[in-house]
Amino acid sequence: MKSSTQSTSLTSASYEDLVREMLVRLGEDPDREGLVRTPERVQKAYQFLTRGYKEDPEALLRKALFTVTYDEMVIVKDVEMFSLCEHHMLPFFGKVHVAYIPNGKVIGLSKIPRLIEIFSRRLQIQERLTTQIAETIQKTIEPQGVGVVIEARHLCMMMRGVEKQHSAAVTSSMLGCFRKEQETRTEFLSLIRQRPNGT
Repeated sequence: MKSSTQSTSLTSASYEDLVREMLVRLGEDPDREGLVRTPERVQKAYQFLTRGYKEDPEALLRKALFTVTYDEMVIVKDVEMFSLCEHHMLPFFGKVHVAYIPNGKVIGLSKIPRLIEIFSRRLQIQERLTTQIAETIQKTIEPQGVGVVIEARHLCMMMRGVEKQHSAAVTSSMLGCFRKEQETRTEFLSLIRQRPNGT
């Protein structure tokens, strides 16, 4: 158990102090030319990479809801995603495919990549990221159903541990009619596999 003195010293240390300490513990000299500004750069990088904590995903979607009579599948696929795994704070990256069937309302198309960005710019695991995207869409616009598939590569597997360079993790979240109806789910999975040239 940490003493109150240890706890106070950790909370009062600046982000840059913590990075300097890490460099020392790695056996580096934080005062050498190439590392002098590294603590500042790391702070800015992590502020950018975790900025999703400061944004409200539901509020984002509510700003771009439109009433329509359209009730066919809407798909936004191949959205690039970059995140940090919460276990090792190493990157994982890949593509996200999102589909939903409207129930009187649609979301502005640009908001789906923005939604993905909000959740991916947090410390994550791929499984939770997948369900957060699907559940937020379901809760905010109450469509007939939502489907989300993420295909990603994890540097914690590629650079360390098992060091498998060509492995990919695939996760999915199916809600509403995407879960209940095999035909709807199959159509979604078939459409996201199609390439732009139809192959």
